[in-house]
Amino acid sequence: MVDIFDDLAAEYRQFDAMLASLAPEQWARPSGAEGWSVSDVVLHLAQTEEVIVDPAIGEGTAFLAEDGNKTVDGVVGDMVAAERGAPPAGLLARWRKAAHASPEILRAHPAGTRLSWVRTSLSPRTLATTRLAEHWAHAQDIAVPLGIPYPDTDRIRHVAWLAHRTLPYALALDGLPDVPVFCDLAAPDGTRWTFGDPAAPTKITGSASEFCRVGARRLAPGETALAAEGPHAADALRVVRNYAA
Repeated sequence: MVDIFDDLAAEYRQFDAMLASLAPEQWARPSGAEGWSVSDVVLHLAQTEEVIVDPAIGEGTAFLAEDGNKTVDGVVGDMVAAERGAPPAGLLARWRKAAHASPEILRAHPAGTRLSWVRTSLSPRTLATTRLAEHWAHAQDIAVPLGIPYPDTDRIRHVAWLAHRTLPYALALDGLPDVPVFCDLAAPDGTRWTFGDPAAPTKITGSASEFCRVGARRLAPGETALAAEGPHAADALRVVRNYAA
């Protein structure tokens, strides 16, 4: 795989170009993230990137704090609600300042580093992968409702890898056994990406773009041409997710 930090920077450049193309009134439009406008999505991404750039910011918010009374979605929703209303130009500048700095900050951490993230800790490489996956998913939340292009690239291989890598956790959360799953996916350019043991009895095959959208909860499995075969295959496709915590 291409270096994740280079690919994260490239994903941010693609995301930046999309945001720069938006008219001021488009920032106020509803996004694909329920209850959030386009501005809210960008604010959320800026807030979470700032935790990487300046960990003290995260320590001073509920984002990295344990709170048994609130879900992660509830915490980030509160963070957005507390700061929404900034004009698009200022919001874009805020996101740019954090996002374009974070790939090199993550790259600079020494081997073996573990970084606090939500309610777990991740290696810098895994955190970079989750940031790419989240920005890619939220790009769909902006591009699809506004009817603007955001083409998939071979960088979604990182998203597919993350979805496959976290399948044991996703299965366990649903009370299901940890079964080996083999994924044979068609990349955007038509080449094949495979994850797992080809001898595994449980297999998922089809489009990587659709697989990643199912993992991001932007498509239901039944809305795709993905094929799930073998014991627990349908369950694996139902619970798959593109995030590590």
